[in-house]
Amino acid sequence: MTVARHYIMHAKAGEAAALQTALENLAVAVRALTGSEGVEMLRYIGNEERFVFIEKWDSVDSHKAAGGALPKGMIEKIGALLDGPPDGSYLDYIKSW
Repeated sequence: MTVARHYIMHAKAGEAAALQTALENLAVAVRALTGSEGVEMLRYIGNEERFVFIEKWDSVDSHKAAGGALPKGMIEKIGALLDGPPDGSYLDYIKSW
């Protein structure tokens, strides 16, 4: 069963474009990891500095195991572009249409 790991992130002032590029690079890396079932990236309408990043995984365990396989420094680079820590949680898919 697919699970989602979502993050809501807010870029520091003037860093929205850099954050978007960093998240696009992260999406490519995540999609290649074992257990990944895809990534979605969204931006709030009217607030270009606020992003939602959704990773789809075959299990919570796969997500937790995959973190160490990401290129070194990728998460730290994203963290440096954020105005505070991301809000994140795991979600179960109930139904998709």
